[in-house]
Amino acid sequence: MKRFCMITNRDKDANENMEKHIAAYLEERGCSCIVMENRKWESNGICHFTEIDKIGQDVECAIVLGGDGTIIQAAIDLVHRDLPILGINTGTLGFLTEVEQNRVDIALDRLLEGDYTIESRMMLKECHMFQHSDSRSSCYALNDMVITKRGDCRLITIKVFVNHELADIYRADGLIIATPTGSTGYNLSAGGPVMAPNVHAMVVTPICAHSLNKRSLVLDREDKITLEIGQTKDVCRDQAVLMADGRNVGLLSSGDKLVIQEPHADTKLIKLSEIGFYERMREKLNGN
Repeated sequence: MKRFCMITNRDKDANENMEKHIAAYLEERGCSCIVMENRKWESNGICHFTEIDKIGQDVECAIVLGGDGTIIQAAIDLVHRDLPILGINTGTLGFLTEVEQNRVDIALDRLLEGDYTIESRMMLKECHMFQHSDSRSSCYALNDMVITKRGDCRLITIKVFVNHELADIYRADGLIIATPTGSTGYNLSAGGPVMAPNVHAMVVTPICAHSLNKRSLVLDREDKITLEIGQTKDVCRDQAVLMADGRNVGLLSSGDKLVIQEPHADTKLIKLSEIGFYERMREKLNGN
């Protein structure tokens, strides 16, 4: 690799020095590195931070400085560019980021030498409310899509159809649809199962279900999930909000439907370390 772009979380003061160091380090070795402007903007209700039109077609890799949130946002912005991402952790947890700050130079050398592997991570796409194919008007997620109650609702009712067949009806505070990548996040906190990144599946997990026998559903990545907002009480409509990787992307009420599928796109993460998924999970989530 010789041509790079760099995406940075400018909210973190330490990133500016790291950004300059990486750009200079690469240029000294005959590489080019475009530093992208970090600016929030919206297209059809979807927030973005990186203008992908300014990334040349010859760019081979995106270096992302920040935490997991920055990686997730970059993955969404770059969803149709098929660029592998190297994450450098300047955040706290850093479950998705590959490189700690004290090993940046070593990581860059290995990158330039081709000493790395690429891991593909599946994504989710909502393709009913957001019907367009391009990333500026469509709703993508690397971790999860979440429907949660809003307003004065104490519970909401969500009907879950899998390939047009009614799978279950949840009365709960909300519902999580997670990828294997997102299974270690909100899904895990809500009692859902952890899935290894190479598992080709999605998991549907209720949030505080009003029933003792409501559990997660693990579905094949090829399945089409249709979610319909029901009506818990006769006197008022259920009110809900759709979140995609923590971003508020739409308001819902009784009768509204969402269709969630795996898109024809994925996120490619560059892997340099020999640390496996389970060791990283123990280290990051258990502190062991």
